[in-house]
Amino acid sequence: MNQSKFSLADVLTLLAALAFGFVCFLSANFFFLGNTGQSSILAIIITVLLGGLALGAKLLKKTSRNFKTCFVWEVIFLVLFAIFAFIFAISPFSHYFVVSDQKEDIQNKLTASIMQAENMFAGYERYANNRETVYESKLRSVAAARSINPSEYAECGFVSDVSIEIQIENKMFTLHADLYPTNYGEMKQIATTWLANAKNAVEHWYPISTVNVVKEVERNSKAWLNELLQLSTVRERCEQAIDFSCALSFDDVKNKFTTLGGLTPLSTGLAVLAYVLMLLSWFVTKRHSKFPGLKMLFGMGGAIIDNEL
Repeated sequence: MNQSKFSLADVLTLLAALAFGFVCFLSANFFFLGNTGQSSILAIIITVLLGGLALGAKLLKKTSRNFKTCFVWEVIFLVLFAIFAFIFAISPFSHYFVVSDQKEDIQNKLTASIMQAENMFAGYERYANNRETVYESKLRSVAAARSINPSEYAECGFVSDVSIEIQIENKMFTLHADLYPTNYGEMKQIATTWLANAKNAVEHWYPISTVNVVKEVERNSKAWLNELLQLSTVRERCEQAIDFSCALSFDDVKNKFTTLGGLTPLSTGLAVLAYVLMLLSWFVTKRHSKFPGLKMLFGMGGAIIDNEL
């Protein structure tokens, strides 16, 4: 009875190779801090190599001729599979589980970094609102003392032919526009959306997104802080103020992603399961009915059998 060219065991072999390769991709993506191109190439090589060796051994096992040569190559394929399987089980396959075992610590540190960036905007708005309050108080004080200190009145930009209330209103409008320019709302919206997505990715431990947070949270936060610092440098006439300040400190978790560890019980168990499934088609494949057996293959009948078609 002829065997099916593509059996259920073959499907399981391919699925196991793909699943193993995907975990290797996640591990490499951790190690390379989000370099998906490099990680994909490595994962594809591992998937093709292990899957190819497993299916190649299966095809050599079911051969109907050249039994001795095919058997030797079959053994070579299986030995290579075992060697590569051992190497890949240690790294990169296990690295995903090594990092995941530190998930709670990583989540706590990343969440703290995200909250810093979220609070930065609230802090700037408190700073800006306080500056407006102080400046308005200053203007009203100068206006009230215009007859006592006319030079300061003029220094603050007041004129005599316009209502003081209108002048104060205009000056406050200018300060507000300088502290909250038109691009402030857009910048805050972009930052708020990114930070919300980052927090969600970290809390739910989405591997690819979490790596992006690790790589970008400090850089993005400092970029937004620099923009806020730049906005705070503006000064109105006769205004005395200090620039906005916000202390940012980040616990570096990159080393947790780039430091290779050893095997874990979970990674070892899953790797063994994947290897068994990858070799399943080899296990269930029967040798051809003409196969003479190992004694005959390498004994007296070996020369005759090698000439069979």
